[in-house]
Amino acid sequence: MALKSFLMIFTSLTIVTFTSISTSTYALPFVVFHGISDKCSNEGVTQFTELLSMWSGSQGYCIEIGNGAWDSWFMPFLKQTAIACEKVKKMSELREGYNIIGLSQGTMVGRGILEFCDGGPPVRNLISLAGPHAGIASIPFCGSTLVCILVDFLLELAVYSNFVQEHLAPANYIKIPIDIDDYGKGCKFLPKLNNEIHRNSTYKKRFTSLQNLVLVMFEKDEILVPRETSWFGYYPDGSWSPVLPAQETTLYTEDWIGLKALDEAGKVNFIKASGSHLEITYSEMKEYILPYLVENGQLRIIPDSYHVWPFSGFKEATIKLYTSN
Repeated sequence: MALKSFLMIFTSLTIVTFTSISTSTYALPFVVFHGISDKCSNEGVTQFTELLSMWSGSQGYCIEIGNGAWDSWFMPFLKQTAIACEKVKKMSELREGYNIIGLSQGTMVGRGILEFCDGGPPVRNLISLAGPHAGIASIPFCGSTLVCILVDFLLELAVYSNFVQEHLAPANYIKIPIDIDDYGKGCKFLPKLNNEIHRNSTYKKRFTSLQNLVLVMFEKDEILVPRETSWFGYYPDGSWSPVLPAQETTLYTEDWIGLKALDEAGKVNFIKASGSHLEITYSEMKEYILPYLVENGQLRIIPDSYHVWPFSGFKEATIKLYTSN
């Protein structure tokens, strides 16, 4: 009983102590781009954005493109990027610079803004959670809804055909390793984003202007094939094996977009999260994301009801940022 009373008193004093601490600091605003099948109003994305805003003292915005879930499947990525570009340019709050957090497919929108958006506000940090940077070899799990029936129909028409590329968003970053010729000729977005066909020095310059590139891979991810694409790892051209680490890909060794330059400058952070696709704990959010949302590495210590205190006996809370149809 004495030990139990001591632990209760210790925990209470710890909470009171942290409640009284607040470090004032300036933080740039950040924007969030959600993943496929999701939308900004969904609980997971809303909670994720609000928590990071509260912890960092930075204003966070989830930017919606079109009607959210539907257009995340069927609006081509060059159009998604163009819409997002115009939205960030109209936000006066971002004028002095901002950070981007991309959730899976949303990272493709974030990188599209970074590389393609002429006249947009400067992007300081790009934080990618399960981003399919080097492509994916299969469509993410869908299900049996009307959306998925349409997806299956489109895939039967050939993934690199003009019609499918214009009407199925994930097709814009599908990279079949044994069909590289058709990929290079037909894929409308990823080859441009990764400077694979025509080397655009402006895209590379903008990419290497980042202060930090944070690449989070989820160890139990079964949605991205391969999961190492979150770190720019991928299959070699012409083969399904092995999965090459980023540093052994041609994109890296020839430095098509500046990934090697950023890495050698110590600005790329390769991080493993413990969960499944886009399932992240609060402590992982605080450790892997929060430090990049504040200036000069100063964190605001803010009490919240989600913190797991020592000896509480509760399982740490997790946010699921992936919604399947």
